[in-house]
Amino acid sequence: MFESAEIGHTIDDDTYDAQVPVLREALLEAQFELKEQARFPVLVLISGIEGAGKGETVKLLNEWMDPRLIEVSTFDQPTDEELAHPPAWRYWRQLPPKGRIGIFFGTWYSQMLQARLGGRIDNARLDQAIGVAGRLERMLSDEGALIFKFWFHLSKKRMKERLKTLNDDPLHSWRLSELDWQQSKTYDKFVRHGEHMLRRTNRDFAPWYVIEGTDANYRSLSVGRILLEGLQAALKREGPMRSSPHAAPLVSSVDNRALLDALDMTQALDKAVYKEQLLAEQARLAGLLRDKRMRRHALLVVFEGNDAAGKGGAIRRVTGALDPRQYRIVPVASPTDEERAQPYLWRFWRHIPARGKLTIFDRSWYGRVLVERVEGLCSEADWLRAYGEINDFEEELAGGGVVVVKFWLAIDQQTQLARFKERELTPFKRFKITEEDWRNRDKWDAYCDAVGDMVDRTSTEIAPWTLVEANDKYFARVKILRTLNEALEKAFRAGVASFP
Repeated sequence: MFESAEIGHTIDDDTYDAQVPVLREALLEAQFELKEQARFPVLVLISGIEGAGKGETVKLLNEWMDPRLIEVSTFDQPTDEELAHPPAWRYWRQLPPKGRIGIFFGTWYSQMLQARLGGRIDNARLDQAIGVAGRLERMLSDEGALIFKFWFHLSKKRMKERLKTLNDDPLHSWRLSELDWQQSKTYDKFVRHGEHMLRRTNRDFAPWYVIEGTDANYRSLSVGRILLEGLQAALKREGPMRSSPHAAPLVSSVDNRALLDALDMTQALDKAVYKEQLLAEQARLAGLLRDKRMRRHALLVVFEGNDAAGKGGAIRRVTGALDPRQYRIVPVASPTDEERAQPYLWRFWRHIPARGKLTIFDRSWYGRVLVERVEGLCSEADWLRAYGEINDFEEELAGGGVVVVKFWLAIDQQTQLARFKERELTPFKRFKITEEDWRNRDKWDAYCDAVGDMVDRTSTEIAPWTLVEANDKYFARVKILRTLNEALEKAFRAGVASFP
């Protein structure tokens, strides 16, 4: 894949000086149009051979365009904070919003290549990491992002010449780093694994551009033109790019029997037994969260359920015996303008707990396949695609040591109606009932279908759904606490899977 980047491309200074002003003007116009439209973000990934002009080119792009609308992020060795989260967390935090350009140095590709060269992963794990990267880019593209991937290349001969020239020049020898010398020794292996990586991830929605880095004029004009042409083409499109589902939408069961119909809603606990079991399970959870093995894990708990199913009361019982410094509760409502400017999962990635911590989501990313699906707040393609994106997301969390526990609190229609009326009659509960709650009752069957599909498609071995029969609040609270404790104990026995 690198043959054309080793033939000695050059641009003379006169040609370069004549073309740069026109290119700069066009890039600025495209950049400001991108800001005005604010329909999609631009993500530029920088990888390749050391000394091939990566840094110089990015510096030049900031000079040619408005740097206030460009965010450059460098991912070298992860910080302690980043090490305490799943690997992808550090990248999600830096994604550019719609209307802006983000440039990533030391991307996920650089990290996986260094891990392979250092012997920390083998070929199978490299392919696994490549697959994760491809799924991430597919998701970002489906969300509307315009992705450019640049591999800056030098032939082995050119690389050695550069090292010798700089090393012999006392005024410029400081530009050589340990990584330069290291890569000179592992050049063949680096290029071989790099070619494999490029081949596996060169896709129409995120293609690679291989740039010969020997001549500064050539590489600068090449990168500038590629960015300009890609930007202009995307800005001319009517509306965001969206993939279309290739299958018929999901439909109700032909026998009209839903998953939730199979639950035994009569299960209950009397008050004395409830108090005894509640205290026992709360003490058990408090002990597990203080266990030294928790330093290798984080706990993430998702609460979904019917309106008035008792999510708030259940959350209070989970946190009732815990130190407030150990946990965080994230209530999920309609997305803010800032959140709408990012891919759908961005607002959840930013709240992922560090190791040793607990985060509780009161509603979650499952809103896309529940309320957004039923209420028509997103396209059919979006919610059908979301099942796979959610499974990938939760797999990344589990691979980073996060224990994911998901609860659906189910009540029947009669119980819901009784609780709604009680809320209307009780002054300190009246704020809990809204017109939207009453309106949602008219779509009970549609929500039941959506819940069944959600469980069928996202209840996995690494992040299974627990359906909670919540007509009796006492029974539901104890079941939730017991499930959390069992999930943590299982994770402690299994240890942590480590992913690059």
